[in-house]
Amino acid sequence: MDFLNLMYRRWIYFSTDPEVLATFFNNRFLLILLVIVLIRIKYTTYSSMWASALVNIPGTILHEMMHYIVGLVLNARPCNFTIFPRKSPDGFRNVTFYNAVPSAMAPLLLLVIGFYLNRYYLPLMRPTMLNYVLYVLLQTIIIENAMPSGADFRVAGMYLKGILLYGFLLVALRVFM
Repeated sequence: MDFLNLMYRRWIYFSTDPEVLATFFNNRFLLILLVIVLIRIKYTTYSSMWASALVNIPGTILHEMMHYIVGLVLNARPCNFTIFPRKSPDGFRNVTFYNAVPSAMAPLLLLVIGFYLNRYYLPLMRPTMLNYVLYVLLQTIIIENAMPSGADFRVAGMYLKGILLYGFLLVALRVFM
């Protein structure tokens, strides 16, 4: 029991030492290593349906919520919200040229959320190992689920007018800004 107590105290001392924390927080190699370890842990859960669901549900909810919110704002009339993939048609009743591309590409907005978390929340966090690991886990979930799926690209590509409209707007924004 004394050995466990000693190891616990050493871990607490190590994980709260300002020099160790500064090294850990400012080392990009360790950050990339942590992200890869987290992703490997995620992939090992795929052998169990329940563990896989537990690991993937938070990001899937964020991904689908972005579709739902943008669809609601752009009058795509979302008709359901589900985190379970289906081969049925999209979850909108009013997909048109002006709302198909933004509704389908809506998960990309998660990148904006991740950027602002990094810019404004990370500096306010108390620098501890646990906070850092949780922060990296949250950012990994956000960024991984910000990527549109193949079905999202198919929905966005259904309306050539919409692609041209948003392509023109992006070019105009780039030119005039």
